[in-house]
Order: sequence, then structure tokens, then C-alpha cells
Amino acid sequence: MSTADRLGFSRDRLKRMDDFLDTRYVSPGRLPCVQVQILRKGEQVHQTLLGHADRERGLAVAEDTVFRIYSMTKPITSLAFMMLVEEGLVALDDPVTRFLPEWRDLAVFSAGLGPYMTTPVQRPMQMVDLLRHTAGLTYGFQVRTNVDAAYRKQKIADPYGPLDMEGFVKALAGLPLEFSPGEAWNYSIATDVLGVLVQRISGMAFETFLKTRIFDPLGMGETGFTVRPDQASRFAACYQPTPTGGLDLQDDPETSPYLKAPNFVSGGGGLVSTAGDYMKFCRMLLNGGSLNGHTLIAPATLRLMASNHLPGGQDLTMLSRSLFSEATNAGVGFGLGFAVTFDPVRAMLTSSPGEYYWGGAASTAFWIDPVKDIAVVFMTQLMGSSTYPIRRELRTLVYSALLDA
Repeated sequence: MSTADRLGFSRDRLKRMDDFLDTRYVSPGRLPCVQVQILRKGEQVHQTLLGHADRERGLAVAEDTVFRIYSMTKPITSLAFMMLVEEGLVALDDPVTRFLPEWRDLAVFSAGLGPYMTTPVQRPMQMVDLLRHTAGLTYGFQVRTNVDAAYRKQKIADPYGPLDMEGFVKALAGLPLEFSPGEAWNYSIATDVLGVLVQRISGMAFETFLKTRIFDPLGMGETGFTVRPDQASRFAACYQPTPTGGLDLQDDPETSPYLKAPNFVSGGGGLVSTAGDYMKFCRMLLNGGSLNGHTLIAPATLRLMASNHLPGGQDLTMLSRSLFSEATNAGVGFGLGFAVTFDPVRAMLTSSPGEYYWGGAASTAFWIDPVKDIAVVFMTQLMGSSTYPIRRELRTLVYSALLDA
């Protein structure tokens, strides 16, 4: 009996998934490559490898291809912060100004292009607001408000821009919030702020904290903020879609800025990794916070992180200002670093209540289903994560191959 059969999966249906990904996306040139890893009950059920990591050089995607994971950095940074919460060094209801006193005069945008007219916040920003994106912060790539525009102008949270981590904090102190903390949900640089907080609270450089406290214990030797020389030949090219459904090169791996250390170490989107490395992170989560004899987080803390923390138990469609996320939002709340599916019927997903997940700008994704004991990591490199509905399709294909649940 194969591993897939023993763990409740149909090999024929897993092949159907691979055929779909190939004929729908890879062979027509909509995606450069696809790598899928499926884990159940601690064992790898299936791996898909299709297409080219570098089309221009004819380099096939491989098990150890290095990918830009962008916002899949966020759950790792959030976990790092919650490790400090467990140590009693910070609390979820602490005001952010406890460790960022530069922000004591933050106010809410009312009008203007700078100087701004503002109104006072209704309550102080708390640590929990950063974890669940209710802090009133934003992203420069969103084009809705004058505050978004100010972020773009100052290159807020740009790893290769002019600001380092301290300059990032100082620049944000001079910009207004989009709304009072806790009032709404807006996808934002909040997790980058958590990276600064991890650094200040721990007294350790943020990237060093991640390496010594998370990556080394989990054996994630391929994950970091820079592509090392020994990884460069395995670093994937990144693409963007053309109007006709093809691909244009967006970041050449031989000249990519990732080959040098960033000026700003982005806890919200700066990491590169491999599917195997990220699956080690998922294994730890699926195992209740422990792996390889190392406990990173207690099961009770992880359950708290994977619960919906949006005020009033609302979902993202009810509370979101930008309606931007890495996936659709009905029946989906937000925890402490992850999106959380609490109503699969409203979400129109075959996953379980309590599934948690996130993705990255280059269309990567992962999810954890604690009920069915499944973790899935999906890697590709296409900028514009909403270009195709592949994440929802992948969920359908994976669960349709699971025949014992």
C-alpha cells in the first residue's frame, strides 16, 4: 500500500490534480512552475513538480528551488512575537507605545496632502491590533487614500529603500493612521512593525532572532532574508502576467536585489525559502507548536493564534476597509498572524472550520487543517496573487483526493 493510500488519499485523484495544474496553468504558460507538497499525519503524501524555475535559462523547478515567499513571512514573524508573549516580556493588550514611544502622538487622517488634518484616536493601538491588522496602518501598493500615497512616496517597508528599521519607525511617527485602532481591518505593514518590536523587546537583531529561535531549531537552513551564494543557482525567476495571459520576467535571479542584504529587514514580506523548509514550519504548527524535540510555542498559544480575533467575531467582508487580502474573505476571520476559516459554507470551501492559512504576493500559499491533520505548501513565482483563482482550485483538488474524511 502506498503512503497516499495509507493516509486516505486517492493516487488517481492526486494525479488528476497534477494534470489540472499542468494543463490549466503550466503548459499554457500562465504560471512558470508549480510545486505542491501535501502532508498528513506527519508524513508527506504527495509532491508535485511542474515547469521551470527559470524559463529564460531552461532551469526546471526542483525540490530545493528557492522562492520569494513575500507575505508568507508574516506567520513566522507573528510566531516570533508570540514567543515573547509566552515569556512574559510583552502582552497582547499592551499599548504599542510601550516599546515604540515615538508613536505617542499618532492620530487619524482627516484631510490634506501633508501637513495633514487629523482627529485623535478613539483608543491606543495595542499589540493585538498589529497581529490582526486592525492597527490603522496601510500599504503603499494600495491606491485608495492619501495615506497610501504617503507610504509610497517615503518607500515605507521597502527592503531596498532608504529606510532601515529605526528609520521606518520614525517615518511612520510622522504619518497619520487610516482609522482608529480596532475600528476596521486593513492589510498593512503591521507585521513589519512586529519585526521591529521583536528586535527591541528581545534585544537581538530581528533576523538573528528568527534564525536562532525558529529556523535553526526547525532545520530551516534554506530560509532567510538574502539569497546566499550557495543558493543562487537554485533561485527561481519571478514573473508578471501579460495582458494576453503569458509571462514577462519581473525579477531576474542573476541580478535580483535578493542577492544582497536588505536595508530594511521586512517581517511582513522579506523572506526567501523552499517548499521543504516552509513545510517544516507547517509541520511544527500541525504538531501543536513542537518539532524535532523543540517546542517553539505551547499548544494553547497556537490555538489562540489560530482563532478569529476580529472584533465582534466578524469576518473580513464585514470589517475590511481595503478588501485586500491574499484570498477571498466570506466566512474568513483573522487570527494572530493567519487568516482563519470559521465558516466553510460561507467561504464555499471544502476545508474544515478552524483551517488557517496565508499566501504571498508571488502567488505562493500554505494552509493548515488541524481537523483533518493536513498541511499544504504551494510554490510558484507570479506577481499578482489574485491573477488566477488557483488557491481555491487547489483546495478543491486536494480535498477531493482525500477519501477518508
